[in-house]
Amino acid sequence: METEDNFSEQEYTAPSILPKPILEEDKQNWMRRSMISLAIYALLFYVIFDRDLAYIAALLVVLLIHELGHFFAMKAFNYSNIKLFFIPLLGAYVTGTKNTISQRQMSVVILAGPVPGLIIGFVLAIVHSSYPNPQLLMLSNTFFLLNLLNLFPFVPLDGGRLLEILFLKNNYIIRLVFTIISIIAILGLSVLSQNIFFLIIPASMIFELIMEIKNQKIREFLKTENINYTINYSDLPDTDYWTIRDAILLSFSKRYAGVPAGVYKYSIIEGGIVKHVISILKTPFIIDIKILGKIIMLLIYLFFLIGLPALFFMHYNPFK
Repeated sequence: METEDNFSEQEYTAPSILPKPILEEDKQNWMRRSMISLAIYALLFYVIFDRDLAYIAALLVVLLIHELGHFFAMKAFNYSNIKLFFIPLLGAYVTGTKNTISQRQMSVVILAGPVPGLIIGFVLAIVHSSYPNPQLLMLSNTFFLLNLLNLFPFVPLDGGRLLEILFLKNNYIIRLVFTIISIIAILGLSVLSQNIFFLIIPASMIFELIMEIKNQKIREFLKTENINYTINYSDLPDTDYWTIRDAILLSFSKRYAGVPAGVYKYSIIEGGIVKHVISILKTPFIIDIKILGKIIMLLIYLFFLIGLPALFFMHYNPFK
């Protein structure tokens, strides 16, 4: 490793160390903050893109139903600390934690977002064919097209995340290549859409990719030290916390300038360091979908990505 990543030469043991910081679950005000982010999303969209209030309302309803699909699927699988937030101009996301995750559960959670929206959009198109209404057609198109876009096979879209969970989860190199391909594809879509704000997505993906490459170097070091990083933060031994912390400080010396490695006391930015330690850790992952299950899941994915859209565009022209 280069000098910045040269944490392998350090000693991480100490006669007495502090316990790792205890994380408190943030249960308060997440819903209020989510509603504020929703309001900001609507306001910015109104000012910058479209002043059609009906379309903005439809867009927000589609986003909300999409994310509620993820939200309630997580609830069903007993995730904790589940939160929903809107990212102004870009979309929304749901977060949650679980001690152990599995392919089956994650696949359901991922599909629970776009699939209901596609079905709703298709049903609304059928209703529109019998009872023509321009607002109904606009709502149908919004439901269908946004959720279809989300099924495209690129991370961080749901389609890309599903393929990653089913086939790439345990292969870092292939996931890396897949991420690079996704960045190029989404960059191309951003350019074709002629929307400068969409360039934020590939830019953030490049930043996260660089971070992940450096984080993976830390994991490789931890492996040589026989430190288990496939573990939840709550189960992480105190000594391992300080080892990982030191490795982070040495690998990201510019980012954490002023916080020395090998000093076993809390920093004023300890909260940010804790979050970085958590990003190094891998939640225990259960591979519980066999070959046949993967084929079935892939066929379901392809039906909603290709089959249902073919029926939709064949019988209900979304642009008329």
